[in-house]
Amino acid sequence: MADNRTFTMIKPDAVENGHIGAILEQITTSGFRIVAMKLTQMTKADAEQFYAIHSERPFFGELVEFMTRGPIVAAILEKDNAVEDFRTLIGATNPEEAAEGTIRKKYAKSIGENAVHGSDSDENAAIEGAFHFAGREMF
Repeated sequence: MADNRTFTMIKPDAVENGHIGAILEQITTSGFRIVAMKLTQMTKADAEQFYAIHSERPFFGELVEFMTRGPIVAAILEKDNAVEDFRTLIGATNPEEAAEGTIRKKYAKSIGENAVHGSDSDENAAIEGAFHFAGREMF
């Protein structure tokens, strides 16, 4: 079942701009079932831990600042081939390069403020989902 779940966050920019409902609608009409979801805000320590893989990159400080500036919607999604299908649905990190109709093409402002996060592997989906949700919070 590992390849049937992925993790996403609707990032602070999309929350601030009122896109939660539209993004969730696009996710569900694309065949994903929401098995866990919450509105929350990451602390600096949370963001540093979640994005630790990027800690040596020059954009790390800006990323942490961005991800802690306001609430996010964290969610675990279920569908066959979830990780790959969701990455297709959200589009390229750079919204200028994202395919028409993708979430990032519609709602992202820039590479840095790109509206949504999507896990890049089954392994990371499990790790990222467990970071935000206890087992009793998943249905």
